[in-house]
Amino acid sequence: MDLRKLKTLIDLVSESNVSELEITEADGKVRIVKAGAAPVVMMQQPMQAQQPQPVAAAPAVAAAPVVAEVPEETGHVVKSPMVGTFYRSSSPGAKAFAEVGDQVKEGQAICIIEAMKIMNEIETDVAGTVTKILVENGQPVEYGQPLFVIE
Repeated sequence: MDLRKLKTLIDLVSESNVSELEITEADGKVRIVKAGAAPVVMMQQPMQAQQPQPVAAAPAVAAAPVVAEVPEETGHVVKSPMVGTFYRSSSPGAKAFAEVGDQVKEGQAICIIEAMKIMNEIETDVAGTVTKILVENGQPVEYGQPLFVIE
C-alpha cells in the first residue's frame, strides 16, 4: 500500500470517532486500531504468516509500544484476545487472579484487559499449572500477544 495513502488513513482514524478500520486490497491488508491517543497500524501481505505485523506509523503520530519477540514456549500459551492494558487483579490492592505455580481450571479468569474503559476478564481455555506470566501488571498488550504459559 502507498505510504501517502496509509498516512491519510491514519490521520482520518486519529481525527474521527472511528476506533478501528480494516482495509483489504490485492497487495495486502491494513488494520488501524485507535489505542488511546495514537492509532496502531498492522499490515499483512497476501503470502505472509497469519499474524499481522506492526508497521511504523507516520512521524507525526506517536509510536506504539514495541512488543519484544517471545521465544517459543513449551505448554499452552494463553494469548491476548484484544488490544488493551493488562491487569493481574481486579483492583490495585486485590490478590492476583493467577500466580506462577497456581492450578487453573478451564474457563477460570486469569487476568483483566482494559480496553476503552471496559474491564474484560480473560479466561483460560485449558486446565493446568501456570508456569510463566509473560506480561507485567499495567503493561499495554497487543492482539495475539502471549500472556501466560500453562502446562
